[in-house]
Amino acid sequence: MKAIWNNKVIAESDDTVVVENNHYFPAESIRKEYFKDSSSHTTCPWKGVASYYTLEVDGQENPDAAWYYPEVSELAKPIKGRVAFWKGVEIVD
Repeated sequence: MKAIWNNKVIAESDDTVVVENNHYFPAESIRKEYFKDSSSHTTCPWKGVASYYTLEVDGQENPDAAWYYPEVSELAKPIKGRVAFWKGVEIVD
């Protein structure tokens, strides 16, 4: 699977975990040069508190377009150490 934004592959892995129709990529599969820490957080009742990354590709920013759970609940163990995408990031096989 590939995550693509602004015509660049920002993550690639053959080991994604799908939860709620989102592909969670292993953290080591992301291209870190395109990711900036964000101060945003949200809470999922069953997964825990999510942290976000802003994507920056070729001078364009996509705020909070990637998220991950630094600490996951027992139910969400399969996505520990993984990153998911939204806000126009295309996931292709």
